[in-house]
Amino acid sequence: MDKKKILIADDEENILDFVNRGLSDFGYDVTTASNGNDAWKLFAEGNPFDLLILDIRMPGMTGLDLCRRFRERFGFTTPILMLTALTTTDDIVYGLHAGADDYIVKPFKFMELIARVEANLRRADILKDEKTLTCGDLRLDSHTHKACRGDISADLSQKEYRLLEYFILHQGETLSRRQLLKDVWDKDFDTATNIVDVYVRYLRNKIDDPFSDKLIHTIVGKGYCMKAFEK
Repeated sequence: MDKKKILIADDEENILDFVNRGLSDFGYDVTTASNGNDAWKLFAEGNPFDLLILDIRMPGMTGLDLCRRFRERFGFTTPILMLTALTTTDDIVYGLHAGADDYIVKPFKFMELIARVEANLRRADILKDEKTLTCGDLRLDSHTHKACRGDISADLSQKEYRLLEYFILHQGETLSRRQLLKDVWDKDFDTATNIVDVYVRYLRNKIDDPFSDKLIHTIVGKGYCMKAFEK
C-alpha cells in the first residue's frame, strides 16, 4: 500500500520537527514547509497530498489564506487540518469557513493529532469514489460541494457541507446537538454554544425554505432529523 502523503506548514521549527518525526514514525510520507508561500509553491508545482496540516499564523501567506486559496483552485477532496493557538468559537469558525475540515489547538498531544489525521483520512477514503449523496430530491455533490434541489443549486461553505453530509449519511436518525458538535465540529466545543442551530438555519435557507416539503426537521427537546418527505 502506498504511503499517505501529508504536508505540514508551520513557521515554528520545533513543532514542524515534532510533527514531522511523529507522522513519519507512523508510516506517513511527510513534506514540510516553514511558511505559507513555500507551501503554495509545492501545490502550484503539482505535488499531490492526501492531507494538509496548516498553521493559522505564518509569515507571508497565512494558513487561512492558504486554505482558502487551495480550496478555490484544487477543490474539497483533500482534508485540511488547522493548527491554532486560538481557542474562541469565532476564530475556529473563521478557519472552518476558509475550508478547513478540522482543527487542533496548540499545545497538543501527538496522539490527539494522529487520531485527527487518521479520522480525516478515513473519511476522505470513504467519500473519494462516492460523488453524489441524496435525500429525497436533494443531491449533494461531494466534489464540488454544491447542493441541488429541483432547479435550485446552492454553493456551501466547508462546514455547511460537512453538516449536510452528516445529516444525509444519518438520515432518519434523531441527532442531538451534542452529537453534532462532537462529530461535525469538535468534542472540545462548549456545549452551550448555539453554533449548531446557526448552521442548521444556514442550510434551511439554502435547501428547505424555497420548498414546501422540508427535509431538516426539528425534534423538540432532542435535536434534528433529516428525512425525505413521503409522496
